[in-house]
Amino acid sequence: MTLFQNSVLRNYLQNINNQEIEKAFETYKKEFLPKIANIRTSKEEQYQYGFLDDLFVKVLGYTLNPTPDYNLIAEQKNLSDSKKADGAVLKDDKVIAVIELKSTKTKSMDKIVNQAFNYKHSHPTCKYIITSNFEKLRLYVEHSDKYEAFNLFELDEQRFTLFFTLLNKESIFADVPLTLKSQSKLQEENISNELYKKYATLRTNLFDNITQNNPSIDKHILLEKTEGSYLPIP
Repeated sequence: MTLFQNSVLRNYLQNINNQEIEKAFETYKKEFLPKIANIRTSKEEQYQYGFLDDLFVKVLGYTLNPTPDYNLIAEQKNLSDSKKADGAVLKDDKVIAVIELKSTKTKSMDKIVNQAFNYKHSHPTCKYIITSNFEKLRLYVEHSDKYEAFNLFELDEQRFTLFFTLLNKESIFADVPLTLKSQSKLQEENISNELYKKYATLRTNLFDNITQNNPSIDKHILLEKTEGSYLPIP
């Protein structure tokens, strides 16, 4: 279910600003981690705004309404009905990411997905869907079939680096997650094509060997005996 190929992530992470990440990691440890005990007992509505402020503003670099020039808003109303997403990221006054939050009492993250994507479908410009129960967080890019998951209570420096790289304001605004997803898809296709070529070569070599060792048998018969073969007769 992971969104990205490891090789694609490794290549991208080689060129990131480590100083910026180290600073954000220290802020995460100072502003978010000490509150874990209270977060566990907080209801969704009690910590919803605090979660956006502690994580998305202080750590990831967004500006939360009503601060001037904000790009993050709580309780974003849908375009098609009166329902509201718990949060949304705005670029040029258009929603590019929706955030759906639950309390830590919500153990199954899958229960949040449909609700979050209903909000996404109400905003044509939305590419990113973020769900969280304050402890676990998932990032979806355009579709619900794959996601990148993080445990916010247990991020070590390596996992935090990926978390920050994908979700900080500059990355979301520059469509870094979408770019990495596209590159990962291309990499998967290349791997599949390479495996197919190797498999096809193996099948051809095997068939050649069989025909050479059985010259008296018709090739069509030999081909029928090669289960699952879809190669043309040489």
